[in-house]
Amino acid sequence: MNLLLNPLFAADALPNKGLIKPLGHHELLLVLLELALLLLVARGLGELMRRIQLPPVVGELLAGVLLGPSVFGWILPNLQQHIFPKSQEQSNLLSVVSWLGVLFLLIVTGLETDLNLIVRKGKTALLISLGGIIIPFATGLGLGWFLPESFLANPDERLIFSLFIATAMSISAVPVLAKVLMDLRLIRRDIGQVALAAGMTDDTLGWILLSVVSGLATSGKFDFQTVFRSIGGAVLFLGIAFTLGRTVMARVLRWVDDYIGGPTASLSALLVLALSAAAFTHNLGIEAALGAFVTGILAGQSPRFSREAGLTLELITAGFLAPIFFATAGLKVDLVQLLVPQTFVIGVVVLAIACFGKFTGAYIGSRVGGLSHWEGIAMGSGMNARGAMEIIVATIGVSLGVLNPPMYSIIVMVAIVTSLMAPPLLRWSLSKVSIGTEEAQRLEQEELASRSFIKRIRRVLVPTQGGPNVRLAAQLVSHLAQQNPLEVTALFAQSDKKPTRKSITAVKDTTAETAITAVAQEMDLPATSPLQTKVESGQNKAEVILKEANKGYDLIVLGATGTQRSKGSLFNLLVDRVVQEAPCATMVVKSNLSPTGQQSTGYHKLGHILVPTSRSDYSQYAVEVASSIAAQTGAIVTLVNVVNRTQREYILFEEQTIHSVTEIAQQIVHQQAEVGRGLGAEVKTQILAGIPEFEVLKYARSMQVDLIVLGSSIQTFSGRVFFGHRADAILNKAHCPVAVITIPSN
Repeated sequence: MNLLLNPLFAADALPNKGLIKPLGHHELLLVLLELALLLLVARGLGELMRRIQLPPVVGELLAGVLLGPSVFGWILPNLQQHIFPKSQEQSNLLSVVSWLGVLFLLIVTGLETDLNLIVRKGKTALLISLGGIIIPFATGLGLGWFLPESFLANPDERLIFSLFIATAMSISAVPVLAKVLMDLRLIRRDIGQVALAAGMTDDTLGWILLSVVSGLATSGKFDFQTVFRSIGGAVLFLGIAFTLGRTVMARVLRWVDDYIGGPTASLSALLVLALSAAAFTHNLGIEAALGAFVTGILAGQSPRFSREAGLTLELITAGFLAPIFFATAGLKVDLVQLLVPQTFVIGVVVLAIACFGKFTGAYIGSRVGGLSHWEGIAMGSGMNARGAMEIIVATIGVSLGVLNPPMYSIIVMVAIVTSLMAPPLLRWSLSKVSIGTEEAQRLEQEELASRSFIKRIRRVLVPTQGGPNVRLAAQLVSHLAQQNPLEVTALFAQSDKKPTRKSITAVKDTTAETAITAVAQEMDLPATSPLQTKVESGQNKAEVILKEANKGYDLIVLGATGTQRSKGSLFNLLVDRVVQEAPCATMVVKSNLSPTGQQSTGYHKLGHILVPTSRSDYSQYAVEVASSIAAQTGAIVTLVNVVNRTQREYILFEEQTIHSVTEIAQQIVHQQAEVGRGLGAEVKTQILAGIPEFEVLKYARSMQVDLIVLGSSIQTFSGRVFFGHRADAILNKAHCPVAVITIPSN
């Protein structure tokens, strides 16, 4: 039989040609056991460190030392070597997982990075980075020149050895710094963001230096091509990333959201882009971690990236990959070898010079950059951490024949010790750094935004069939978009019941275009948030809207009624069903304006917005929406709490005073007023007594209110949407527009 015609038999006949052996049983067993042990010890020690008020990264770094030859190998050497054999293939398997930890940690760090803040602090970060490179490089170069020959792999190449030591002294461990800042909850502080910016700049310059020195070690001569390739590669990548890359990221995440949807798809898209970027930067001759970090920054700025996906990635990284990465860094430390007298003395000298160079350089750069004394000490403490990055440098040095075993152990020891020094020094120095007024306000705004309903809204869906209600709804969305970055989609939904005559089809197409145009004319969106339009068909219009809403929207904004109100419904059957089954918050807008009134001019001016409030979350959502609109339009927001007459009579019957109810009402409106002012609105408060819906309508008419914003829960009664008698009364009796905010009960 012709073997070319039967691949299966050909494979059997030629077992050793062209086939790749699968991972062996023993190798797989070992790597699984290694991962289990590293994760168990790293997480266990990490939790122990947390309980004694140290960042968990300290315990995770110590885990590798305990499981390496220094402790485990000293107590049970045979068992330790059996589990962690000195095999290149086995080590490579663990290194892959460790590198994934590096990349994932930097993606998460990128998601947490405030690029605008870094740009504002860019000059300071650059000065810190330059100080943290130049002085350690100079001290490292001198150290390498005067070290005894017994620590040189090749005494005839002392210049290359000295350059390599200088580069190793210049490296900072951004993953360690990032993990410490996250553990200490300092990553959002100004000092944390500046430290990350300086660390990434420092690391990039350090890896460019490493590529140059590696080229020297390989060729034995100064290679200008290597220098230009490394520097040009970094500039090229950053230039592409923050111009074309930003657009590519936005379009990819938008496509994934539109055609796949869900946090799983969003996470997969991010990882594909991050790993591709890491491969690209690695191929350019610069650090692969830079690509992952920048991708994380771009994803964090995209409104289409799922927050749930980001949280999932953070959990995977903190619970699995990061502990493995930090623990692996300590496995190669042999404390026994470092106890040899000469090696010990040289090790102490190298550690002292390494710390002195980084501390001094970062401190001087900080002071020149305008930071305070304690901020400079904090920057020196953070930048001094070398972590696994220096271990990687040491490994490269051994592979190139630049470092011998004693010098390798010393550099690894410096990496571990400086990483262990960083957390307590950072905690101590930052405790001396006071928070400035501007930073305190920013942190307060971020804390408010983290709990805010309106700040969580990124994507808004505006279904339209035309009419004054949806035109006014579009105006309100436009005001919101000016205050918060929103991605707005106008949707015309139509049923699949297609007419037989072409003329009717043409009329329908014209209707869709007219309805979408009506919304587009009312939208005044920022240039960075263009309006997207869609015309979709389905079994019925409500299903079309709900199907689109399930693609990750945060808010649906609807006009209250169609051309005809259905019997027994609050609005009409279409709007009622969408409100009941919406997967996200909804805002229903009813204009209550006559065709000959303001709405005919296309714009409803807002000078006074009224928000009836209570203790419920729904009221706060209404306050946030009204305040965001007011901050854009300059309108005054009045928060009204009505003390119910029935409730007042009950309290008097109990021989209490009406003052207790009034005090509670005042506390409610005061707290919500602070929320509104935090969003930039001018907020006033008013306490009324009587029947709530009657008093609200009376106040709105007497004070010439231009818009009432209600927060309400959704109830169903006989199959129709029901917001409660009071909300219904206000909707139907108000002389001015009304917007009702609801969220799903589940």
